[in-house]
Amino acid sequence: MTSKLTKYKQKIPPLENADLGEIRFAVRLTAFQFEHRYQLMSNVKKAELIEGLVYMPAALRFRQYGKPHAHIIGWLAQYEAATLGVELADNAMVRLDEKNVPQPDALLSIDKGGKSIISEDDYVEGAPELIVEIAASTVSIDLHDKLKTYERNQVQEYLVWRVYDNEIDWFALKEGQYTKLKIDKNGIIKSDVYPGLWLDVEALLTGNLLKVLEILQEGMKTREYQNFRANLLK
Repeated sequence: MTSKLTKYKQKIPPLENADLGEIRFAVRLTAFQFEHRYQLMSNVKKAELIEGLVYMPAALRFRQYGKPHAHIIGWLAQYEAATLGVELADNAMVRLDEKNVPQPDALLSIDKGGKSIISEDDYVEGAPELIVEIAASTVSIDLHDKLKTYERNQVQEYLVWRVYDNEIDWFALKEGQYTKLKIDKNGIIKSDVYPGLWLDVEALLTGNLLKVLEILQEGMKTREYQNFRANLLK
């Protein structure tokens, strides 16, 4: 005998991945509709709402996603471990606005005084200070619709690792628009929002995680980082 819950679920349309070739015909959802359908689909592990369209990634591969993702998390986890008041999350749902509920590969937020909070039902609400995306098959979304969405919602920094291109794009919000952070003469990009969060680009792209973490440690020895860390503890 079919239960009332089963009958109810059967009335709710499932999430469907947006067809990039037929985007004008795709069904657009509100954040509420998206979350409601998502919660009823226990078989779906990752889905995002970007400008009202649903995106569900294909199977994730070792070199195009798994390894890069692990190294990004390792780098950010070292920073979080040393910086009380900063929180790292991996693939957490973020409620940005009525048309956008992304699930970024990584985010770093300031616990007290930041622009995002953790809701009563344990989701991120608002704009984390840093969002990171590993872009392989999703690069067209990550560098267009997502970039515009994060910019509009004032995510202070947005890092995109273009795996197939072997490139890192790290954007910072300047007067309401994203501009790329520059790589210094030593091949290092330094966060504006998170002092001491230094990234050796070549080391990351070549899989030299030890060098990545060594450069991060150098960043966290600076007076700028020490002052930032002390202010978070006040």
